[in-house]
Amino acid sequence: MLLKKLVEIESPSGNEEELKNFILDFLESNGYDVIEGNNFISTKSKSELIVSTHLDTTAVKAPFSTDGVYAYGTGVCDAKASIAAILEAAERGVEFTIAFFCDEEESGKGSKEFVEKWKYGRMAVVMEPTDLKIASRHCGNLDLAVEVKGVQSHGSLPEMGVNAIEKAFEMINELKKRFKVTPLKIHGGSDDYVIPDYCRVKLDIVINPEVRLEDVLKEIEFLKKYGHYEVSNAYDGFVSKEVAGLLEQAMKAAGIDVEYAVMPSWTDALNLKSKFDTVVWGPGELHYCHTARERVKLKDIETARDVLIKLNEIIKRKV
Repeated sequence: MLLKKLVEIESPSGNEEELKNFILDFLESNGYDVIEGNNFISTKSKSELIVSTHLDTTAVKAPFSTDGVYAYGTGVCDAKASIAAILEAAERGVEFTIAFFCDEEESGKGSKEFVEKWKYGRMAVVMEPTDLKIASRHCGNLDLAVEVKGVQSHGSLPEMGVNAIEKAFEMINELKKRFKVTPLKIHGGSDDYVIPDYCRVKLDIVINPEVRLEDVLKEIEFLKKYGHYEVSNAYDGFVSKEVAGLLEQAMKAAGIDVEYAVMPSWTDALNLKSKFDTVVWGPGELHYCHTARERVKLKDIETARDVLIKLNEIIKRKV
C-alpha cells in the first residue's frame, strides 16, 4: 500500500529529506522531469494548474495501522493521504504541475520558496484534509503571544497583589468576545506561596475571510493594558475564484457529491494566494489531525485520485 510506505517514512518538520527522495524517485520513474528546491520539489510542467500538498508532519504520536476501512497514524490524513492521491494520479499521467512543500507545520518555508521561484500557472489546488469538501473560503489567522504582568504578594493576601494568571483569564475572555480565539499554551506562577506576577499565553486567532487583518491588528491594541504582546504569522484570508468551479466540475465528472466549506486553519494556500487563484481540498477530517486519533478513510484517497484525473482532463480541454 502506497499510503503505508509514505507514513512509515517519518517526516516531521525539518526532516523531510528521505520522503522528498522517495517522491522524487517515484515521479522520475513515471516519466516526470523534477526540480528540487531547498524546501520543495516540483514537476517541470508549465500547466495553468498546480496541485500541491506538504511533506512534513507533526511529531509522531501513533504508528501506521489499518482496519481495511480507515488508515490510522501520524500523517495518514495530514497530509500523506493527499500525497498518495497525487502520486496515484501521476501514475496515470496527469499533466498539471505537481508540487510538494516542506515545513508547512512550522513556518511554511516550502510554499514561500515555491512562490518566489515558480513562474508558471495561475491556479492552485492545495490538498489538505477537508473531508473532500471544497474549501473555497479560507480564514486568515495570526499567532499571538502575550506576557501578562501582575504584582506579587503573599499567597494568603491576594487582594494585596495582582494575579497575572487571573488577568490572563480575563484577557482571554475579552479576546473571545471579539474573535475566534484558541489558547494553545499558558505558563505562569511557581511553587512558592505567592501571587504570580507573570503569565505568558500563546494563542491562535482565526480571522474570517471578509475581515481585514489590519482591522484586527488595530482592535487587539487593547492588549497593551495587560502587558507586552507579539504578533507573528499574520495573514489575510481569501475567497477562491475560477479554480473552485473547475474543481466542482471535476468532482461531478467523477460522480462525487459537491459540498463547500471554510478552511479555518493555516495552510500553504495562504502563501500561494499571493500569486495564484487558490482553493483547498482533500481527503481526511481536520479535527483528527495533530492528535493520536488521526485517521483517513481509504476509499477517500481513491476518490481524490479520480477527481484529480478528471481535473487534469478539464484543464487540458481548456488549453
